Amino acid sequence: MYCVQCGVKLSDGEERCPLCATRVYHPDIIHWEGEESLFPKDKRPKAKRRSFGLQALLTAAVLLPLLIVLLCDLQINKAVTWSGFVIGALLLGYVSLILPSWFKKPHPIIFTPCSFGATGLYLWYINFVTDGDWFLSFALPITFGIGAIMTAVVTLLSCLKRGKFFVFGGAFIALGAFMLLIEFLMILTFSSIHFVGWSLYPLICLALVGGVLIFLGCNRPARESM
Repeated sequence: MYCVQCGVKLSDGEERCPLCATRVYHPDIIHWEGEESLFPKDKRPKAKRRSFGLQALLTAAVLLPLLIVLLCDLQINKAVTWSGFVIGALLLGYVSLILPSWFKKPHPIIFTPCSFGATGLYLWYINFVTDGDWFLSFALPITFGIGAIMTAVVTLLSCLKRGKFFVFGGAFIALGAFMLLIEFLMILTFSSIHFVGWSLYPLICLALVGGVLIFLGCNRPARESM
């Protein structure tokens, strides 16, 4: 048993803490009326109420420049041209950074794929406006692949109480292997780019880091010495 005030370990027969003189409290012991209360009568803990003032302020900070650039673009060009890029970037930042704060317990398993989905939509808009042909063969698979890896990581971290070294180690190895796919998609999409093998360098580095993490997860003495 420990003191509720200073944390000193108490013997079974102690009635008050020898360090701070706080009365010993045990949840299984019934206290009679008239005994000294654990909390002062006028200073009991109060439940905290959530305030959405900061979220509302941040939302206004996003909406204000959004409206300004839209009105300027419509006034100058009579159409939505360059303002679409600014609006898309602002909305992407809002979905990724500000929207989760509106929820009491924002679940990363939900908001992580939502962030990557918003990123994919923004890249599709850029591809559509610029008449590009790189979205389906390059941007979409890369966004989907990295989003799948990150979603798997946050899902495993949320569900598993142990094995974080294995989760991060596997994520590093998966990202390293994904570099090979990125270089292949670059060659496939942009015909002017030739294979140079740059993806092998991040693959080796990430695989080494992932292997070290998995080794530490398997070897407890090495993990504790680290």
